[in-house]
Amino acid sequence: MNRTDNLMLRRRFLQVSTAPFALVMGLDAEAQATAPQKYGADSMPGGTVDNPLVFLSIAEDGAVTIVAHRAEMGTGVRTSLPMVVADELEARWDRVKVVQAGADEARFGNQNVDGSRSVRHFFEPMRRVGAAARQMLEAAAAARWSVPVSEVKAVQHEVLHSATGRRLGFGDLAAEAARQAVPTREQLQLKTPADWRYIGKGKTAGIDQVAISQGQASYGMDVLLPGMVFAVVARPPVVGGRLRQADTEAALKVPGVLQVVEIPGFQGAPAFQPLGGIAVVARNTWAAMQGRNALNPQWDDGAHGSYDSTAFRREQEQAVKAPGTVFRDNGDAPKVIGNAPAGRRFSADYFVPHLAHATMEPPVATALVTEQGCEVWTSTQNPQAALDGVAATLGLQPAQVKVNVLLLGGGFGRKSKPDYVTEAALVAKALPGTPVKLVWTREDDIHHGYYHAVSLDHLEAALGPDGLPEAWLHRTAAPTITSLFAPGAKAAAPFETGMSATNMPFQVPHVRVERAEVAAHARIGWFRSVANIPHVFATQSFVNELAHRAGQDPLRYALALLGPDRKIDPGSISDVFNYSESPQQYPIDTGRMRAVIEAAARGARWGRKLPKGHGLGLAFAYSFVTYTATVVEVAVRPDGDLSIVAVDMALDCGPQIHPERIRAQMEGAAVMGLSLALTGEITFQNGRVQQSNYHDYEVLRHAQSPRTIRTHLVGGDPTLPPGGVGEPPVPPVAPALTNALFAATGKRIRSLPVRQQLRKA
Repeated sequence: MNRTDNLMLRRRFLQVSTAPFALVMGLDAEAQATAPQKYGADSMPGGTVDNPLVFLSIAEDGAVTIVAHRAEMGTGVRTSLPMVVADELEARWDRVKVVQAGADEARFGNQNVDGSRSVRHFFEPMRRVGAAARQMLEAAAAARWSVPVSEVKAVQHEVLHSATGRRLGFGDLAAEAARQAVPTREQLQLKTPADWRYIGKGKTAGIDQVAISQGQASYGMDVLLPGMVFAVVARPPVVGGRLRQADTEAALKVPGVLQVVEIPGFQGAPAFQPLGGIAVVARNTWAAMQGRNALNPQWDDGAHGSYDSTAFRREQEQAVKAPGTVFRDNGDAPKVIGNAPAGRRFSADYFVPHLAHATMEPPVATALVTEQGCEVWTSTQNPQAALDGVAATLGLQPAQVKVNVLLLGGGFGRKSKPDYVTEAALVAKALPGTPVKLVWTREDDIHHGYYHAVSLDHLEAALGPDGLPEAWLHRTAAPTITSLFAPGAKAAAPFETGMSATNMPFQVPHVRVERAEVAAHARIGWFRSVANIPHVFATQSFVNELAHRAGQDPLRYALALLGPDRKIDPGSISDVFNYSESPQQYPIDTGRMRAVIEAAARGARWGRKLPKGHGLGLAFAYSFVTYTATVVEVAVRPDGDLSIVAVDMALDCGPQIHPERIRAQMEGAAVMGLSLALTGEITFQNGRVQQSNYHDYEVLRHAQSPRTIRTHLVGGDPTLPPGGVGEPPVPPVAPALTNALFAATGKRIRSLPVRQQLRKA
C-alpha cells in the first residue's frame, strides 16, 4: 500500500469506525461550523434507507423475503427489525424468510452494529418500509378492482375489498405492486401501536433460534469452500513491535504446511490495520499452528516493550491527584470541597483493569482473491469497514470487494474492528484463486486484541448537614480510544467522559468533571458499554459509600440524590455527546431513572431482613439513552466463599420491540457483568499480555452464576423514541455486586476484579 492509499484508508477509518461515539477528527473547521447538526442515524455513515424495494420482495406464491442489513451476534436483530417490517406490511410471520445483507451501506444504510443502535436507529425506517409496501399492495388491488384505495385493506397476507368481500393474496399482487410509486413519508399511514401484531408482543420466535439450537447455523468459523487452505499468524507480542527474524524454513518442513506469508506491521496509529507478523498457510489448522510453533520468531518490541500494568496504575494514581482538563463545571466544587470541615469531606479512588472481549468465537475470516477482486466470508459487526479495509489494502476498488456477513459467535465491540479480515485478504492475495481461512486461536484473541481501557477514577464530595453532597468532583484517568486513530493521543474525547461522568444527573449544586491524561500502550477499543463500565463502578460505589457515611439507607439516599422528577437537557450539564442523539428527543429523565430503581428494589424486596452473611447492593445508570438499575443479593461464608443468590435488573428502553430478546440481553449482561467484576483482568509485563485462555482470563462458570436472575421491564411507552438494549444493563452489575459485598461483610472493594479479596488468610 502506498502512502496515499494508507492516508485514504486511515481517513475512512476516522469517518466510519469512530462514528459510534460521535468522534470527529480531522474535519475542516469551517465545514463544521456551517454544517447543520446531525443526530442519531443521520449522523452515521450511510444514514438510513427506507425503500421497500431494497428491503423486501414477494414471490408469486406469496412468500415474503426481508433483508436483514444488521449483523446478528445474539441481540436478535435479524428477527426484531424484519418483524417490524412484517408487522407494518401485515404479513404472516410464518410466510416470512429473512436473508442477510452483505456489506453495502450505500444500498442499505449504516451497517455498523455498535453502540446499541440497531433498533434505536432503524425501528422507524423499518416501519416505513413495511407500511410503504402495504400501501403499494393496496394500491395494486384497488387498481385491479377499479375501486377507491380507501375501500381496500391489507390483512394477514391478503388484501380485502370491504364492499364485495373480494380478496387477493400478496403473491397475486406482487408484480403489480412493485410497479406502484413508492409512497413518500408524508403519504405513509403507519399502524397505531394498538394495531401491532408482533411488535411488543413477545410471541415471535427468533428467526435463527432452531438452527442455532440444533447446531445448523453458519458462523464465520463454519465456512468450508472447495480447495480451502488454513492460516494462522505469528504476531508481535507487543503492539507496534516488528519482526527481526524467523525460521521460515523450519516452518515449511512441517507436514501440511504450504507457504509462509509476511504481513507488514501497521503504520502510524493502529486503527484497524493488522499488527503484522508471519502467516503460516497449511492444509489444516493443526499443521498451520505447528508450523507457526517452528518459526521461533524474534521481535523488536518497540516503544511499548516496557509497558507494565502495576507501574501504569501508579502513574494513573499520580495523574488523578492533580487538576485535569475540565469537561463540566457547575458552581465551584473544588472550593466548596476545600472549605468543608474534615468530617464532611470524603474521597475515594476506584480501579478497573484492562478487559478482553473474549468472544466465544474468536476472530476468523475466509478470503478468496482472483483477477476480478476479493470475496470475504466473515463474522463482523462492521461490514463496510471490513470492505473498505480490504479494498484499500489490496489496491482494489470497493466494487471489487464482496463481504458476506455470517452469524457472530459474540461480538461485544471486538468484531467491529476488522483487522483480522484484512489479514485474511493479504494472505489470500499471496495464493490467488485459493480460498484462505485465517483463524485466530483463543490465545491469539487474548494476546493480540483491542482492550477495554484500564481506568482509575478519583471522586471527592463535600456533604451537607442532610448528608447529601453539596459538591462533587470526578477526575478520570484512562488511555483513550482516540489513540487508535491519532498517534500518541492521551486526551479522552467528549464521548468517553460523556458516558456516566459528565452526564451525572444528581441534584448537586457544585459539580466538576475532569480528565487526566495518560498514554495508551495497547490497542484501546470500545467494549460492551465502553467507558460506562468504570465510570458507573466509580460513581455508584461512591454513592453507596456516601450513604453509609451519612448513616442512611442506600436506596432512600440514592433517590434523594436523584432529586425530583425532571427532564435534563444534556447540554445544560456539558454533555455534548448524549450517544449522538438529539437532546430534545432524548433528555435525561430522572423520573424514568427513579422508576427503574424502584422496580429493581421491589423485585429484590429491598428492606427485608436478610440471613447472616447476606447483603443487597444497588446501582443504576443512564447509558445509550436507556435507564437501568440492578440489585444483587450475595451470600458470603465466614471463610470468604461467595455465592450470588439473585440479581434483579430493571430497564426502561422506551418502546419494547421484542421483549423476549430484551430479557435475554439483560440476563446475558448480568452474567457478563458479574464475570468482569469477579475475575476479569488483563495485565501486562514487558509489553506482553500475561493471560492466554479461559483458565487465566476467566469467564463466569455455571456453578458461579446467579441462582436467580429476575428481569423487570419498565415503561414501554410506544410514543417515546427507542433506546439501546445490548449495552446498558452491563455497567450497574459490578457496583451492585460490590455494594452487596459491603452490606454482607463490611469490606469495601474499590478495585476490580474481586477475585480473592474476600478470602480470609
